[in-house]
Amino acid sequence: MSSAVLDPTALDALALLADRPLVVLTGAGLSTDSGIPDYRGPGSPARRPMTYQEFVSGPAAQQRYWARSHLGWSRMRGAEPNPGHAAVAALDPELLITQNVDGLHEAAGTRRMVALHGRIADVVCLGCRRTTSRASMQARLEDANPGWLTAHVDAATRPDGDVDLEDTDGFVVPVCEECGGVLKPDVVFFGENVPPPRVARCYEAVEALGTDGALLVAGSSLTVMSGLRFVKRAAALGTPVVIVNRGETRGDPLATYTVHAGCSDFLTALLAARTR
Repeated sequence: MSSAVLDPTALDALALLADRPLVVLTGAGLSTDSGIPDYRGPGSPARRPMTYQEFVSGPAAQQRYWARSHLGWSRMRGAEPNPGHAAVAALDPELLITQNVDGLHEAAGTRRMVALHGRIADVVCLGCRRTTSRASMQARLEDANPGWLTAHVDAATRPDGDVDLEDTDGFVVPVCEECGGVLKPDVVFFGENVPPPRVARCYEAVEALGTDGALLVAGSSLTVMSGLRFVKRAAALGTPVVIVNRGETRGDPLATYTVHAGCSDFLTALLAARTR
């Protein structure tokens, strides 16, 4: 995207970010160009993801989750990094903090990052805490539920490897091969806490920026505190904050600049500005 087609606010934001150390915080809006829907972007339908409390409430909730996720993952695993992911990797920030669980930043080659909410490609047993790959779980789900994928090809894709599907009766959910425990994607569900070491590392990186660096938020509505807290910390320390999102965010009142633009477009322009 040429800087000539950016609005004045975006141009000012680019000038601010052109030569500062950066910490980048990304959300679901960055992955929409890879075909993965977001939760709260303009025009997005209302969605209520399953909470951790629901998931651990019993077999019925776990059956509902895994039946839908089985379909969603079969599509999501084919997603590829888009120009926004590539630009972040090339920018090589002091730290990338991502709220996304899709693994696309890793696939794009980002070096220093914290996957704040984990990765959907990993599975953990809630009993013995043994971790396995999602690919292995997917194979077990296919073996236990032959024909399920082809029978539900019309289910609409939702964020984070979910689909829009109500009837999940009869779906068989495998248990941990080690202890027989409940298996869960190794991601932070709504209502679940981010592991403290991840939070501490992110705070450390934000605090190290001082007034000479900047925090860039791309594609997050900052609706939940897991991301908003870093914006609050940066603003409290006098660190400039730039928020790039197609809609309004909870962090807008704290931002130095708010840019209503596509993440891929802005990040590509920023990379060009920093490599001139």
